[in-house]
Amino acid sequence: MSDLQIWLLVIGAAVVVAVLVFNWIQERRFRKQAEAAFQAPQEDALKQAAAMPRVMHSRFEPALREPVFDADSVTPVDEANEPRWHIEADQLPADEAAAGEHAVPAPVPVPAAEPAPVHAPAPAHAARNPFMQPSPASAAVANQPAPYDELIEYRVRIGGEGVLANVFADAFNHARTLGKAVRWVGLPVGATEWEEVQPWRDVHYQRVVVTMQLADRNGAVHEEQLSALCHTLQATAQAHGLQVACDDEVEALERAQAIDRFCVDVDVLIGLNVVARGEGAVNLTRIVHEAEDSGMVLGADGVFQLIDSRGEPLYALCNHDAEPFSAMVVEGQTSQGVTLQFDVPRVPDGLKVFDSMVAFGRKIANEVGGILVDDNLRPLTDTGIEKIRTQLAQIYERMEARGVPSGSRRALRLFS
Repeated sequence: MSDLQIWLLVIGAAVVVAVLVFNWIQERRFRKQAEAAFQAPQEDALKQAAAMPRVMHSRFEPALREPVFDADSVTPVDEANEPRWHIEADQLPADEAAAGEHAVPAPVPVPAAEPAPVHAPAPAHAARNPFMQPSPASAAVANQPAPYDELIEYRVRIGGEGVLANVFADAFNHARTLGKAVRWVGLPVGATEWEEVQPWRDVHYQRVVVTMQLADRNGAVHEEQLSALCHTLQATAQAHGLQVACDDEVEALERAQAIDRFCVDVDVLIGLNVVARGEGAVNLTRIVHEAEDSGMVLGADGVFQLIDSRGEPLYALCNHDAEPFSAMVVEGQTSQGVTLQFDVPRVPDGLKVFDSMVAFGRKIANEVGGILVDDNLRPLTDTGIEKIRTQLAQIYERMEARGVPSGSRRALRLFS
């Protein structure tokens, strides 16, 4: 072995020893630091009297038909014992539920069908919860829910501290394009009565309720329509620091399908026709005079209508020919016949109105020498009329049982 190799081995061994010594020194230093750290006095967490408790969900008092909001959490209120509220005068509840006590022994249970409120971040000036801390002016309506028809409407509730009506202008206009009737009602600051919200008015509201009708003659509402309304109002709430709670869409769609099936079953239009006997024609001039003498009013569409005290039609009279009735009647004008139409679900006291229409039809048939027939041109006898009355009575019984009396405000909305 040469001298060079020997020196290389010595140098290599020296380097290895130096590394080992360095590692030993470092390990000893770190061990001392660790021992010093663990030997530092530690306080017992159970003995820390000043330790802050862990933040838990707050327990809230139940409130009548309004969502409960908190800065950190949202808990739906229990509506199981609340009074049912209808916008129909003939459907108002007979009793009101009592307000809950301030002391609640257990957290409020959450019913399965209760809508899940959505909380929009509020600015610092709106941190106080208007639902949980009502102002003295709103205390008078604490037990009065907003006008809301739970049978035929989907609801979105909005709360804020004196929100100006024009905040909802964009949402108001967008809601008009959704294809179903949308109502806006609000409780003005300092008021005790709910009113229709009009975005162009200089009014501040503490609560607003927006509803969408679940069904009409165009069919049941679609999920996309409900979602669009909810998302639109959530965006408005997000932009203005308001609280918003949308009803459960699945439950609303189930109600929509049920009410639509009911409407299809009872949506009947009865037509009675006065036609000439044989191949002749009826004297249209005399029919027009009879209609006017009976109090019927000629509309812009060329159809005569008998109007009730509410301004709603009871039954209508239209011409068989393509030409509608006009205010200028030519003497001796004739027609193939006329039709009396009776919109069954929209007429109050329908059996009485039907009898009146039959009597009027028979009268004009006698005046012009015609005959009263059904849509299949079969003569209507007393027996045939009685069968129709029996069917009408069954329809009206079903409507009453469903909570939609014929001719009521609710019926007019559904059958529109």
